[in-house]
Amino acid sequence: MAEPPVTIGMPVYNAARTLEVALRSIFRQTLGNWELVVVDDGSTDGTADVLARAADPRLRVVRDGRNLGLSARLNEIVAGARSEYFARMDADDVAYPRRLAAQVAFLAAHPEIDLAGCGALVFGEDGAPLGRFPLRATHAEICADPWSGFYLAHPGWMGRTAWFRRNPYRAGYRKTQDQDLLLRTFDASRFACLPEILLGYRMEAVSLAKRLRGRGYFSRSILREAARRGMYDAALRGVVLQLAKAGVDCVAAALPGARLAAARRLPPLTDAERAEWQALWRTLWERAFGPGAPVQ
Repeated sequence: MAEPPVTIGMPVYNAARTLEVALRSIFRQTLGNWELVVVDDGSTDGTADVLARAADPRLRVVRDGRNLGLSARLNEIVAGARSEYFARMDADDVAYPRRLAAQVAFLAAHPEIDLAGCGALVFGEDGAPLGRFPLRATHAEICADPWSGFYLAHPGWMGRTAWFRRNPYRAGYRKTQDQDLLLRTFDASRFACLPEILLGYRMEAVSLAKRLRGRGYFSRSILREAARRGMYDAALRGVVLQLAKAGVDCVAAALPGARLAAARRLPPLTDAERAEWQALWRTLWERAFGPGAPVQ
């Protein structure tokens, strides 16, 4: 078989609860020639057992017992990738069957694009569809206000492997690795996002501590980039915005139903999009756990 056009990188940590469905969604891709590299980042749950059951020659599992974090593991996978394109995937998300084929075709047809995202349906812990991730399709739209962040869902990324090698994830970053990378590269790169929904993006409750840690990491990115570019006014505005968002996070954490309220602010799904997702989720769940298994 020819070298695969795309390498999918999936670092995992204590993902036994969700990993089976995520893997099945890759195994069902309409593009059959790919390699999936799963790096177990020091899991202590049943992740190793799930991976041991996943028999597919296109899957390569790396395990060294260490916990190095997402940035280090992604850089590790990119360094060893043997494909023209590199795709992201998280262990708690779902790839639609056409995802790889659509993104590979788009990048092949648009050599000026370095990194392409895709439309994403946001779903809850039980698989219930909640809405659509906000869509920004063009580079100008994605980068309209870089100092406040980028709407480009990280698990849906596919880009040129050479671009990722020139622009590695920042070592030591445990949160907002994607936002930091986009902020460092947006003016010398070209991004895009396919409007079609090709990813199921899980939205679960996130602890306040993690949210605040993420705000802190991105504020550091803003200050570092602003100093490099001499754009101190932009940095001040960006950091103030992150502080304001942190205040909102604190208030929301104290209110009941905060996650539901956030979901209600998402762009709505059409009936067809909702039905397609429900059929996909049911199929993946039954393939992972058998017909008749109670849906999560």
